[in-house]
Amino acid sequence: MNSISVLNIDLFQGGRNTSDFYFSTLKKHLIVGHRHLEKPHRHDFYATILFTQGKGIHEIDFQRYDVSPGSLFFMSPGQIHSWELSSDIDGYIFFCSQDFYEMHYVNQKLRSFPFFGSVHFPRKVQLEDEHLQEFISIIHHLENEYHSQNLMKNGLILSLLSQIFIHSTRLFSKDFDHLSSSAGLSYFKHYQDFEDLLEENFTTEKSVAFYASAMNISPKHLNRIIQTVVQKTATDLITERVILEAKRMLIYLDESLVEIAFRLGYEEYSYFVRVFRKSSGMTPTQFIKIYKS
Repeated sequence: MNSISVLNIDLFQGGRNTSDFYFSTLKKHLIVGHRHLEKPHRHDFYATILFTQGKGIHEIDFQRYDVSPGSLFFMSPGQIHSWELSSDIDGYIFFCSQDFYEMHYVNQKLRSFPFFGSVHFPRKVQLEDEHLQEFISIIHHLENEYHSQNLMKNGLILSLLSQIFIHSTRLFSKDFDHLSSSAGLSYFKHYQDFEDLLEENFTTEKSVAFYASAMNISPKHLNRIIQTVVQKTATDLITERVILEAKRMLIYLDESLVEIAFRLGYEEYSYFVRVFRKSSGMTPTQFIKIYKS
C-alpha cells in the first residue's frame, strides 16, 4: 500500500539539536526543502505560513485558497497540502510540535485556537496592511530569537507564538461574531469536544446519539451547539469528516474502492457511494478522474 508522505520537523532542521520548533523565510524553506515539498504531503506538527510577496494557490485538504501578500495560513497535523506559487514568492514559515507548546502552556491547547482545532473552519486569514506590518514585526522578533543563544530562549519564542495565535484568533473571530458572547464561547468549547471525539471515532461511529452520549448531552442539544457554531448539523459534520478521509485515501492510497469503504466503516460499498455522492456531488470514481486529470 502506498501512502502520502508525512514530514516531521527533523527534515528541515539542518543539524539543529531540537526538533520542537523551526523557523525560516519562505524563499529559503522552498529551496532547502524542495525535494520534500514538490508533492502533496502531510505534517506531524502545527504549521503557520505568512506570505509577504508573490501569488499562487494553496490547497489544504482539497480546499483551494488564493495566495497574495498578507495571506496567513494555519495547518494542523495530518492535513494534506500542496501549492502552486509564483517564482517571486516570499514570506515566513514556522512549525512547532504539540509537546513544545503545551508543555509550557498546560491550560492553553493548540487545538483551542479555531484555525487549528477544526477541519470545518477555514485555514486562512487575509491580513490588511496595518495588521500585516504588526505581524511582520512580531515575526522578525521571533526570527531573531530563533537564531540566538539567549537565556530563556524557548520561553520568549513561545510568548511570541502566543501573540501571533491570539491576534490571529481575534481577526478570525470577526467573521464569527456569534462566538464572542459567553454563551457562544461555551458552545465553541463543546463543539471542540465533539470534534475531538469525532476525530477518534469517525471510522466506526456515525450516529449523533453516540457522540451526544459521550458528551453527556442530548442529541438535540448537540445539534443546537453545532448549528450555532458552524450552521450545520452533527450528521453533516460526521459525514464531512468521513468523506474528507475518503478523498485523502482515494487519491493517495493504492487500495480498491471496496477496501477504502470498508476501512471507513461501510460494509456495503453501494451505500458508501451514495453517501459520497450526496456529500460531494459525484461518485468516488468521478472524483478520482477529476482530481487526477
